[in-house]
Amino acid sequence: MQTISSVIRNKTATAIERAFGQALDSESSSRFADIKQTADRKFGDYQCNNALRIAKELKQPPREVAMKILSEFNRLDSKGEAMMSKVEIAGPGFINFYLNHSYLSNEVDRQLRDDRLGVPLPECPQKVIVEFSSPNVAKELHVGHLRSTIIGDSIARIFEFLGHNVLRLNHIGDWGTQFGMLITYLQEFQPDVLTGKRKAALPDLMQWYRDSKKEFDANEHFKKASQENVVRLQSKDIQMINAWELICEISRRAYQEIYDLLDVKLTERGESFYNPHLNEIVDDLTEKGLIEISDGAKCIFLDGFYTRDKEPLPMIVQKSDGGFNYSTTDLAAMRHRVDIERADRIIVLTDAGQKQHFEMLVKATERAGYLDPHKTLFTHVPFGVVLGPDGKKFKTRSGKTERLIDLLQEGVDRAKSVLKERMPDLSESELSRFANILGIDSLKYADLSSNRLRDYVFSYDRMLRFEGNTAPFMLYAYVRVQGIKRKVDKDLSSIMESEHIDLHDPTEIELALTLRRFPDVLQDIENELLPNRLTDYLYGVAECFHAFFRDCRVQGSEYESSRLLLCELTARILEKGLNLLGIKLLPRM
Repeated sequence: MQTISSVIRNKTATAIERAFGQALDSESSSRFADIKQTADRKFGDYQCNNALRIAKELKQPPREVAMKILSEFNRLDSKGEAMMSKVEIAGPGFINFYLNHSYLSNEVDRQLRDDRLGVPLPECPQKVIVEFSSPNVAKELHVGHLRSTIIGDSIARIFEFLGHNVLRLNHIGDWGTQFGMLITYLQEFQPDVLTGKRKAALPDLMQWYRDSKKEFDANEHFKKASQENVVRLQSKDIQMINAWELICEISRRAYQEIYDLLDVKLTERGESFYNPHLNEIVDDLTEKGLIEISDGAKCIFLDGFYTRDKEPLPMIVQKSDGGFNYSTTDLAAMRHRVDIERADRIIVLTDAGQKQHFEMLVKATERAGYLDPHKTLFTHVPFGVVLGPDGKKFKTRSGKTERLIDLLQEGVDRAKSVLKERMPDLSESELSRFANILGIDSLKYADLSSNRLRDYVFSYDRMLRFEGNTAPFMLYAYVRVQGIKRKVDKDLSSIMESEHIDLHDPTEIELALTLRRFPDVLQDIENELLPNRLTDYLYGVAECFHAFFRDCRVQGSEYESSRLLLCELTARILEKGLNLLGIKLLPRM
C-alpha cells in the first residue's frame, strides 16, 4: 500500500509539472511536492507550501501559483473516486487538502486487511548496521548504557520492520592495556580463578580491576609484568588468550542477563575483532600521505578541529609507544563495514560527549577513501544523559554510578507494588510475570518517549503512572480495546469477510485518520532516528481511541461491525507500534 501522503505528493508533483514544468529549472527543488500533515485539523488533513517557493522562483503572486496547482490537482483527482472532499488555498498560498470520508474509510479498511498495516516494503532494501550498547569488558552496565541499548534496539526493530537487512552490533571494549593489568593481578593474587578452581562474577572483576590499577601505579614490578602481558596478549600467547577469554566470558554472562531482561538481541563484535588490521590501517594512511608525526605519535590533522588553545587538534592513530587507540579501531571498523559488509547505512549510538570524535572519524574516513557519503550514509546518533531529581547525573544515594541491573530490579519491584494495589486478585505467579513486564516496559517507555537529544529526569513514580504518555497508560489503552472486542463477542474473521469500515462520527473519522498515518510516522523515524516520534504517535492513537470510545457506541449500534473493525485496527497498530519500541503487552490491567 502507498501511504496517503505519498499519493498526495505524487498527484501534487504531477500538478506542479503540468502547471509550471516548462518554467521551472530542471533541478529546482520546487518540483518535488512538500506535503505535510497539518497541526490543526481546521486547516485540513494535509498541506502543501510549494506555491510560495515557486512564486519566489518565478516572481509570480503566490496565490495565483497556488490556484494553477489546485486547478491541475482537481483535474487529476476527478478521475475515479475523489480522494479529496475539498482542496482550498489559505493565507499567502498554502494549499490545504481535506480527505473524502469515503476514501478514508476504504483506506483504513485496506490497512486492516494488510499484514503490514499499510507500511510499504522498500523497492531496494538496504544493508543497515546499527551499533549500540557497547560496554567495556570487566565493567558493569550502568544507567548510561540503558539509553544506548533501548534506543538502538528500537531503531533496529523499526528498520527491520520497514524491510531492511539489519545487523545489530555490540561493539564492546574487549582489548587494550587494561587486560594486561587485570591478567597480571589474577596471576599474582587470584590464581585459582585462572585455573578454574574458583568461580568469579563481574563485580569481582570490577574490584580486581580497581586493585590492579592501584598496583600498576604503585608497584614497578607489577607495572612491568602488566606491560609484558599486553605484548604477550597481542602476540596471541595461548596462556594470555585463555585468561582474556575467561574475563570476556564472565562479562558476557552478566551482560546477557540484562539483555534478556530488556528483550534485546545483539551480535557481539569487540575491538579485538579489528586488532589484526590496525597496523595495516596505519600503513595505508601513511601511504596516502595523511599521517603527520606529532610528539612521536602518528596523527591525522583535519581542517576545522582545534584544541581549547586554538591549536590544530590531532586525531592520534598510533601512540608514541606504538600502541593503538579507539580512533584506530573505528577507522578499521568503518573500512570493514563498507568494504566487507557492504553497508548502505551505518548508525552508531553513543552519548553526546562523543560527537566530536565521530565528526573527526567521518572526515578522516572520507579523506582515506574508506567512506563514500554518496554510497554509504553514516549517522552518529547522540543522546543526552539520565538525570536524578536534583537535575544532576543520575547516581545512587552513596554517590556511585547506578548499576543498570539494580535500576531494572527496582523498577520491577515498584511495578509489583502498583499491581498489588490495583489487581489484588492476581496469583503470585501472575503478579511476578506482570510486574516484570510492567516494570521493564515503564523504564523503556519513559526513556524512549524523551527526545534522545535531550537529558531527561528519571522518576519511577512518573513512569508508573496510569495517566499521560506512559507505558501503563498505553498498555491500559490496548487492554481496553481488547475488552470491547470481547464484550461484543462476535467472530471477527466472519465480520471481515462480509463487512467493511464505514466512517460517520467525527471522532471515528479522527481516529481513522490517525491510524492511517502509521506508515508516515515510521518513515519519519527512518529519516530522523527519533523513537519519541513513535511514542507521541501511539499516545495520540490512544487519546483518539478514548474519544471514540466516549462518543461512539460499538455494541448494539447500527455501525457495530464497522466500529468493531476499527477497534481491531486500533489494537493491531498499538500492538505493532509498542512492539517496535520493545514494549511487551499485558493481557489485562
